[in-house]
Amino acid sequence: MDIRIATRKSALALWQAEHVAAALGALPEVDSVDLVPMSTRGDEILDKSLQKIGGKGLFIKELEVAMQDGIADIAVHSMKDVPADMPAGFCIAAVLQRANHADALVGRNGRDFNELPQGARIGSSSLRRQAQLKLMRPDLRIEPLRGNVNTRLAKLDGGDFDAIILAAAGLERLGLQHYISQQFTPEEMLPAAAQGVIGIECLESNSTLRSVLRKLDHAPTVQTTAAERAIAKTLQANCQSPVATHAVIDDAAITITALVAMPDGSRSIRDVVQGAAHDAEQLGIELAKRLLQSGAGELLAAVGAAND
Repeated sequence: MDIRIATRKSALALWQAEHVAAALGALPEVDSVDLVPMSTRGDEILDKSLQKIGGKGLFIKELEVAMQDGIADIAVHSMKDVPADMPAGFCIAAVLQRANHADALVGRNGRDFNELPQGARIGSSSLRRQAQLKLMRPDLRIEPLRGNVNTRLAKLDGGDFDAIILAAAGLERLGLQHYISQQFTPEEMLPAAAQGVIGIECLESNSTLRSVLRKLDHAPTVQTTAAERAIAKTLQANCQSPVATHAVIDDAAITITALVAMPDGSRSIRDVVQGAAHDAEQLGIELAKRLLQSGAGELLAAVGAAND
């Protein structure tokens, strides 16, 4: 079997595609793996916030078209960027073992969070991160930051910010972990659903390819990803919503924590559910329904109206 991987051209996307290519290349059914680098609208439009131009789905639409047109067989994604509702005809055929789930602070001159001055400027375009930063430090000024990892680091080095927030997994994959001043614990900052997880997307109809890809599945990550994405789906949240969730499996039990918050930190709703790991997705739905009963729907509606 020959497999072509549609991928974005950023250093991180290429690392992820090459990582999957190596795993596929080790399977006896796979004869060759080739990368098909592509540019997406999300990569090209950097002067507007993702909320204004259609969300992180813009990073994967062209890759899906490539699969539909027969130019590529699979696409490799950071699962935190994949909308909870998959488009018709596509599926996530496999998820690899989760890497570091944490958000990382990259402070100028290595400063950690408590060393940041009053009113410090923090670069982040994530409402989820903004909300949790404001919950910890209402004095902080959160300012938009887009572009690839190196572009963001350059803006920090150039003095645009006192610190920026990035996914620890991305920095580690690029060998840039020495930039990390501090990793936030889940108690301080819950990650995005499936943060640190690489997923492989393909056409739902390609059952032969799906059976091969399934061999790369990491069972515990399948369960935690299902739980976390079920929360986002039930809340009807998108990749930009101030929704955070983290699931942890210990033996056969799963603990799922979720948070919905106003971006200014003025209000937050947090809850936890525990149960059997094999019920992961249903437990995620249950937790989301509890959040909705606590007012999460009204909170998300207010955020959505503010960003329209």
